[in-house]
Amino acid sequence: MNPLLKSTTALGLALGLMAGPAMADMEAATGFLDEEIERSALTREEQEAEMQWFIDAAEPFSGMSINVVSETIPTHEYEATVLAPAFTAITGIEVTHDLIGEGDVVEKLQTQMQSGENIYDAYVNDSDLIGTHWRYQQARSLTDWMANEGADVTNPNLNLDDFIGLQFTTGPDGELYQLPDQQFANLYWFRHDWFTDEKNMADFEAEYGYPLGVPVNWSAYEDIAEFFTGRDLSHMGVDGEVYGHMDYGKKDPSLGWRFTDAWMSMAGMGDKGEPNGLPVDEWGVRVNENSQPVGSCVDRGGATNSPAAVYAIEKYVDWLKAYAPPAAAGMTFSESGPIPAQGEIAQQMFMYTTFVPSLVEEGIPVVNEDGSPKWRLAPSPHGVYWEDGMKVGYQDVGSWTILDSTPVEEAKAAWLYAQFVTSQTVDVEKAHAGLTFIRESTIQHESFTERAPALGGLVEFYRSPDRVRWSPTGTNIPDYPKLAQLWWQNIGDASSGAKTAQEALDSLCEQQEQVLERLERAGIQGDLGPVMNEEQDPQYWLDQPGAPKPELENEDEEPQTIAYDELISSWQ
Repeated sequence: MNPLLKSTTALGLALGLMAGPAMADMEAATGFLDEEIERSALTREEQEAEMQWFIDAAEPFSGMSINVVSETIPTHEYEATVLAPAFTAITGIEVTHDLIGEGDVVEKLQTQMQSGENIYDAYVNDSDLIGTHWRYQQARSLTDWMANEGADVTNPNLNLDDFIGLQFTTGPDGELYQLPDQQFANLYWFRHDWFTDEKNMADFEAEYGYPLGVPVNWSAYEDIAEFFTGRDLSHMGVDGEVYGHMDYGKKDPSLGWRFTDAWMSMAGMGDKGEPNGLPVDEWGVRVNENSQPVGSCVDRGGATNSPAAVYAIEKYVDWLKAYAPPAAAGMTFSESGPIPAQGEIAQQMFMYTTFVPSLVEEGIPVVNEDGSPKWRLAPSPHGVYWEDGMKVGYQDVGSWTILDSTPVEEAKAAWLYAQFVTSQTVDVEKAHAGLTFIRESTIQHESFTERAPALGGLVEFYRSPDRVRWSPTGTNIPDYPKLAQLWWQNIGDASSGAKTAQEALDSLCEQQEQVLERLERAGIQGDLGPVMNEEQDPQYWLDQPGAPKPELENEDEEPQTIAYDELISSWQ
């Protein structure tokens, strides 16, 4: 069953009940539970009790209209088309849930922070901005909100302990600034059927001298990409061109997060440390002992233009040109994501698991007739500069964020909606629609035990303790909106060939430092803001332990693979 297919049922139910003025309605709640909630972590009695709490808490706001916004992914489409109309019918609060691009979400948020004018009453905003919210103090502390001003609209059964990502939305001050709504990781994706084919295995080992398997490092990934690109797979019934790699390269905001989402740490650019490298993180930004940013370029102790960073960009450019479909260079994040489902791609270095719903549809080339996947997920391989103890991958934690500039009454109504769409009543169904897990009770639900074989390792990953090693951007980044826009513009120059990797990264780190210097001069972040290091001979920093790291004489390490069954056992 695909819960999204039921959206018209829920929407029709909601609209029918809303034919007159919006008003709280237990009949609407029971109808919603009957029509939409087949699977839940709560019993039916507990679901109805939770719905009654929402009705009672929303009574002072009945008839109010609120506006919220999120990026466009299947999870949020389910919220906007199924849960939002149901919430309106049940509570009497008219909610408009806008779906826009992730870059546009950040832009709207930034505009509201700068102007103080209320644009949206709540944002599903990546926890990558936790350093921004902690320093600027323009997002409501949910810790304080739930205890004080928002106590009367805080669900007593919210069960924060059940959320799996609160460590990513909590500032160094211990305050919770954001409530997770969806989480998805970047994992290695590959065609298990191609990798376990006897002819492919024999041919690969004969050519490269080691077994075909899940690549542990980038050297093995590159060999596998070369092996499958242009390979004749007619013996498996595959017609047409096949490729050993998939990526995207269009100069677009999504190109920026392609790199800040842990690509650089996977290459080995930053320092050891989990969830993020310290003192140098995966953006190459160094902080001092007080968590104040002090530099981005190597001459200030940063690593954004270090040899490891250059290696990371050069590998990206080389692989995009040599092993990906020609059209990939002109694609964005959203355009490239569904391509592996078309059946021409052997592997992808990291697959945003928000695209898994497009990979499990019936009748597509990467799904068997019995509904089982021909593909699998595994940990992404790492680059030659990577060391044990470094960040291994990225996890997106899109989270409800309410700014101080939102009036209290609207903030309360929006907080009710945020709790409704993350409630234990609805979360299992929402997770089946979008496969973006936020609650332990959902991950452990029997329905996902049943569905796990069709999801290629996704459930096993989220049930393993390893899941916390994939993390969002951390608190080294003092102003995500201002710094993030620099990445796609500069990396785009390297992707297009307008600049070398070194030239693009030199420009990037200089521009990042210009932002940090402006923040320092303005003093708007107080004792939490940047305090820039003096420039020194880069060699001074390259000679110090950790990042930035000096260039290796040989960046082609011995390739290493592992059998998938051996690897997946570590997740079970």
